[in-house]
Amino acid sequence: MSIRRAAAALGAVSLGLVLLTACEKPTPLATVTVGTKTVTTEATDKCYADGKKLPSAIFIACLSAAPKHTITVKPGEKVRVGVDPSIGEKGWLIASGVNQKTDVLKDETYWTITESAGIFTASDPQTGSSMPLKNATLNIVGSPDANSDNVFGVWQFKLVKAA
Repeated sequence: MSIRRAAAALGAVSLGLVLLTACEKPTPLATVTVGTKTVTTEATDKCYADGKKLPSAIFIACLSAAPKHTITVKPGEKVRVGVDPSIGEKGWLIASGVNQKTDVLKDETYWTITESAGIFTASDPQTGSSMPLKNATLNIVGSPDANSDNVFGVWQFKLVKAA
């Protein structure tokens, strides 16, 4: 009886190891916290190449993709952004849509956007005046500099402005 149990346990462990080796390695995580709500995500599909540079066309497509995770922001609330240490070591920045909001943050894993109202404004390309937005895409761009040819990942969140 004990030989059967040992064989079954060995078979289960072996099967588990085989299944684990077939899994994809998860991408580093990024997190956004507003008030008491927190949303965490891996990089957007095909927007992380295991730490290697993304081709420019893929980077542009990543910025254009629709975010899968949403969080609501009340007027005056702080938006807190955290990244996996592997992202922080290489460098990252925060962009609202395609507009860069921070300088490159290097060796940091946390940043607070104290005035969330700036996220919910866009410039009218024709007049240059500010337009209020009901929602915005917050892009976390993994890059050691602000050069779009040197991006290794994009993580996205949809921020919705509370009434």
